[in-house]
Amino acid sequence: MRSAVTNFARFYALFGKVPYYGDREEFKRSIVRQYTRNRTESLREMTRDEYNACCEALERLTGQDEWRKKLREELRFRRSVCLKLMQQIGVDTTDWARVNDFCLNPRIAGMPFGRLGTEELEQLAVKLRSIKRKGGLKKEMEKRQEQEVKQPGRAVYVIIDPNAPKN
Repeated sequence: MRSAVTNFARFYALFGKVPYYGDREEFKRSIVRQYTRNRTESLREMTRDEYNACCEALERLTGQDEWRKKLREELRFRRSVCLKLMQQIGVDTTDWARVNDFCLNPRIAGMPFGRLGTEELEQLAVKLRSIKRKGGLKKEMEKRQEQEVKQPGRAVYVIIDPNAPKN
């Protein structure tokens, strides 16, 4: 049976954190046997589902799943703060294209909103608070609209020949 898993870095990173005294190779084989229901002792012969189940169990055993949950929660919180601030300064947060366009501006973040990490989100929150203190984006948009109104419009003249044939 050919394995869909070709990179075992996740397993070995977690396996190294599991405390065990004795033969580490035999311990690895016993873990693999447990998650393949005694079908094999080789990591290479594990299916992707078996491999994922094994790694998830090792994550729970070593506490890595709690660490990931904390990171996800922090990222979620920071995103929520930034979205709320964007809403307050006048960015339509119901449209992801507008949120991404706003964040793509090099003066704001320089990358799409979904790719921002916790540190970038903290920096973005600082910039957004600064924009909010200065009156938000609405003030700038109103200034632009006033300038457009003050500038005279263009007029197009069409000369109509009274002697032209009528159809």
